[in-house]
Amino acid sequence: MLRIENISKTFFPGSINERKALVDLSLHLAPGDFVTIIGSNGAGKSTLLNSIAGRLAVDTGTIHVEGREVNNLREYQRAKYVGRVFQDPLAGTAPDLTIEENLALALRRGEPRGLGRGVTRARRRRFVEELRMLDLGLENRLRARVGLLSGGQRQALSLLMAAFTRPQVLLLDEHTAALDPQRAVLVGELTDKIVTAEGLTTLMVTHNMEQAIALGNRLVMMHEGRIIFEASAEEKKHLTVGRLLEEFTKTKGAALDDRTLLN
Repeated sequence: MLRIENISKTFFPGSINERKALVDLSLHLAPGDFVTIIGSNGAGKSTLLNSIAGRLAVDTGTIHVEGREVNNLREYQRAKYVGRVFQDPLAGTAPDLTIEENLALALRRGEPRGLGRGVTRARRRRFVEELRMLDLGLENRLRARVGLLSGGQRQALSLLMAAFTRPQVLLLDEHTAALDPQRAVLVGELTDKIVTAEGLTTLMVTHNMEQAIALGNRLVMMHEGRIIFEASAEEKKHLTVGRLLEEFTKTKGAALDDRTLLN
């Protein structure tokens, strides 16, 4: 479903500020794989997601989604195939629109926009059914403006919107990091529920090692633009935070940031 072959990305090449964000990185995801990614600051995790989404162009290598090379597609063109949830709860929704209007926009992601009605009775019925999955009571607040929701509610809605059109690949970029611990656990549980129910092929970046172990069927650790450790579905069942720390310290010069260690 997602095939990344030998991609590299260097920022400010040839200058004193040159930084290699991705170095000859390859990663393959089968349909339904849920891969969590962990690593230090500057490891290239967000750069990897930005490259897949089309926000950044890679210098070398190829990215295929369901067998189609997407290197030459712009970000808005890839939106038909790639869904994404950002760290900032404000980034994935339009605060001045209602819940149902946001869902109507998500439903048309990657399609031409016309002057037809965005919210119809049939769509409203579907919105109610989808929102019930969140178990937050939002199905009873379809006409409430999204800007009035809490951060956790907005992030749960962003997650639902990103998965709404069943994208080939779902990208989660530290989507629980800005939430308080209780809401982070809630959104993590909703993530597992939605990804599993829809069988979505998913890449999730997180600083939380326990979350990285608990969610998904595979785990990848990155450092300085490279993958330095991978755990298969079977290996992941026996992973511990202590084992992850051991693997990380095997890499010369690697050091996890305080945020990861505290999590």
